[in-house]
Amino acid sequence: MKQKIVIKVSMPCEKCRTKALKIAAISQGVISVALEGGDEKDKVVVIGERVDAAGLTSRLKKKVNDASIWSVEEVKPPKKEEQKNEKKEEKSPAYYCPTYCPPPSEYHKVVVYDSYPNTCTLM
Repeated sequence: MKQKIVIKVSMPCEKCRTKALKIAAISQGVISVALEGGDEKDKVVVIGERVDAAGLTSRLKKKVNDASIWSVEEVKPPKKEEQKNEKKEEKSPAYYCPTYCPPPSEYHKVVVYDSYPNTCTLM
């Protein structure tokens, strides 16, 4: 069962944010870690399986600054209908050209202009 854990941590500087992300990332069972909270970026969002939220919060308190659990919720897998819709969207063309591009062909013409003709002594 995947969980989404949001922990509010007092992080006044960029170094504290980096340290908090590292601590959360090395925890057992963590799949992804992110920062949220607008301009302040004061919330660490952890997604994982069987993550110890209380233990992670206590480590963040000891190593970074004051921390508290904001929310813990279960992440539900997407419904089958949504997965089918995603697969339909993936059938787009292999490349996209913002302007008109002719389709690739087997034969290409290469035009080379030699500014000094007949200067090659080897040929």
